[in-house]
Amino acid sequence: MEPEVAAYLRRILTTLSVGLSWMIINTTAGIMYNYAFIENKISTGNIIFYCWFIISGIFFVRYIIRLWSKPLNIPQ
Repeated sequence: MEPEVAAYLRRILTTLSVGLSWMIINTTAGIMYNYAFIENKISTGNIIFYCWFIISGIFFVRYIIRLWSKPLNIPQ
């Protein structure tokens, strides 16, 4: 396989694995542990979950932008 293609595919796989891990963590905490749903009033768990969701989402987007803005490291 060409080195350019391998580096590009590695970058795609990194994006997919980090993105899926982020979604699995947030889905598990939000839906399975019922922190995403506000019942009668806002609880501490809801506040912590949504703070985590927003902060981790910002870091996730920053990581993906930095990953894709760097030039491909192609061995010569």
